[in-house]
Amino acid sequence: MILSDDIKKFQIDSFFKYIAISSQSNASSKILPSTLGQMELAKVLAKDLEALGLKNIVLNDNSIVTALLPKNKDNVHSIGFVAHLDTVDVGLSADIKPHIVKFDGSDICLNKEKNIFLKVEEHPEIKNYINQDIIFSDGCSVLGADNKAAIATIMSTLKVIIDNNLDHGDIHIAFVPDEEIGLRGAKQLDLNVFNPDFAYTIDCCELGEVCYETFNAGMAYINIEGVTAHPMSAKGVLVNPILIAIDIANEFDRKDTPENTENKEGYIWVQGISGNQKTATLTLNIRDHNKQLFENKKLKIKEVIEKYRKKEPRAKIELNIEDVYGNIADSIKDDKFPIDVIYEAMKNLDIEAKTISMRGGTDGSALSVKGLLTPNYFTGAHNFHSIYEFLPVESFQKSLLTTLEIIKLIANKVK
Repeated sequence: MILSDDIKKFQIDSFFKYIAISSQSNASSKILPSTLGQMELAKVLAKDLEALGLKNIVLNDNSIVTALLPKNKDNVHSIGFVAHLDTVDVGLSADIKPHIVKFDGSDICLNKEKNIFLKVEEHPEIKNYINQDIIFSDGCSVLGADNKAAIATIMSTLKVIIDNNLDHGDIHIAFVPDEEIGLRGAKQLDLNVFNPDFAYTIDCCELGEVCYETFNAGMAYINIEGVTAHPMSAKGVLVNPILIAIDIANEFDRKDTPENTENKEGYIWVQGISGNQKTATLTLNIRDHNKQLFENKKLKIKEVIEKYRKKEPRAKIELNIEDVYGNIADSIKDDKFPIDVIYEAMKNLDIEAKTISMRGGTDGSALSVKGLLTPNYFTGAHNFHSIYEFLPVESFQKSLLTTLEIIKLIANKVK
């Protein structure tokens, strides 16, 4: 299939429309969604789905949007597409101002007023896109291709299918909040409402990347209560909770941290440490692709905590470990059909497939654990969670073509 100029424009216009709605998530919030902007975006998407003619559109109190494009062909698999509403909060502006640049191989000025440049020497990955149109932010925010490029691609896919009356089984759509802060929305997605045979996320990843293996992820929360005393009479009395927290942090191998690991190597990451004279808190991020090694890391943390409970019995040390998401690969049964279709689609489109073991997770990590196999493929963007995030327009369009080809292939295979 060749995309019409109208659809190419629709995809970009949709992306710009959705990134104009600020929807950063907020990790400190305990409610779902964590921010009002995500509810605003969810309302817009519900209206846009209605305008396209989808059925069973539901927007619940948690800003989860679900909808159905009913089948026009029997005896084929029902499929789902999932994208998240939130953009990441990394301390940058929530106001995204995109612009398109024709990349000629030289450094790119993102913001003339603030003298912000993307330097080719520092980002050599951009050399693959010489003479292509590329979308950037103004250097004061992320671009938001993670994950609004996926939202725009899904909406464009629906428009192409409907406008051209292409064959398809039931197509389920879900837009969920707060992926960036623990896949919270995906965990609350009702699989009695969103109930395809299998689903796909379109999240991060450069052109051709496919992911069906993610980290197993957990968090450890350590709360320490010490004993206060005035320095004049502190000897033998004072128990400093901050120093205990530091000692616990130093128990973990510095070689097993994010900055010292790659590929399938796991880690324990000291994400936060704070305290005062009375109390201290320590937060650990636990990651590993291998389930047993993941469990071993949790066991190591428990052993360390027990060591310090014995070492300083006057301190009160509490440990809470929570699983955040699981490895998609552990949910794959004998049938890899949903994954094989991605590769077949890319082959048909002459897109080189690049299988990656993601050092992170997707909404599919949560959904796969719940029993709905949900692999992931590319949006086409680079440098997520950064002011240097960029989205080559041609790759963006190929993500749309891949989605359409997946639907076509599934519609041509008897269930």
